Amino acid sequence: MKLGILTSILDGWTFYEALEIAREMGFACMEVACWPKGEAERRYAGVSHLDVDRVLADSAYAEAILAGCREKGISISALAFYPNTMDPDPAKREENISHLKKVIQASSRLGVNLVTTFIGRDQTKSVEENLKIFGEIWPGIIRFAEEWDVKIAIENCPMLFGRDQWPGGQNLMATPALWRQMFQMIPSPCFGLNFDPSHFVWQQMDYIQPLYEFKDRLFHVHCKDIKVYPERLSQCGVMAYPLEYMAPKLPGLGDVDWSRWFSALYDIGYQGGVCIEVEDRAFESSRESILDSIRLSKRYLNQFIV
Repeated sequence: MKLGILTSILDGWTFYEALEIAREMGFACMEVACWPKGEAERRYAGVSHLDVDRVLADSAYAEAILAGCREKGISISALAFYPNTMDPDPAKREENISHLKKVIQASSRLGVNLVTTFIGRDQTKSVEENLKIFGEIWPGIIRFAEEWDVKIAIENCPMLFGRDQWPGGQNLMATPALWRQMFQMIPSPCFGLNFDPSHFVWQQMDYIQPLYEFKDRLFHVHCKDIKVYPERLSQCGVMAYPLEYMAPKLPGLGDVDWSRWFSALYDIGYQGGVCIEVEDRAFESSRESILDSIRLSKRYLNQFIV
């Protein structure tokens, strides 16, 4: 396994500055954020440490990216872009799909051959209606990825945190029951998972057993923790906006049993990227606090990764 960092938290740092941070802290890899230019629609989105258009058009730029990685001894575990490709707005949907395809091409060009992303969801429609939309949109995206020899790893975040994502959330591929249906619909070996155990904690789901069942679909994993506040949950119930009773935390500061989770990863022989995803608001007051959050996360996770 290779311990790394999702670079979205390093908004305002350049790619080369992020590389140096990864080197100084002793990471092995980075999951590199590749959003298009423009205003972000949510927290931790809109960050780009790599210009995919330039990667595709400028061979010197692409080679400089690779040379920087070689110099610092850091690999790129995946190119990351987490949009809603099933947005109810057709223009946004097409824009997101178009950029995702560029990220796929850039991943191939750089020899990374892995893209981490979301399926998306029309939050106003039922699961059944969204599965139909998925069947219309995603086979073509996966065929495109196959043509470029790139695997697609879908994160299991339901993208339901507050009012903006109500009622259905903005990412359909959020449960093992849906994974089975969607992998049956698209059986391609290029279609898999970027698994984050924290999302199953607040949904009261088993985050260990799916590692065994879906081991062949496990392309990448995230390390983010979650803390459920029982005293808040007892007042608002599970039907409330999730952020009313839970909060993302650094690994080791929440409710994930990391020892059991890593034990399962070793059981199944997982050898891919293990990237810290920092979304803990207690560590966002300054640049130094952000760097401290990465240091603390790595210090905790070092006990599990040689």
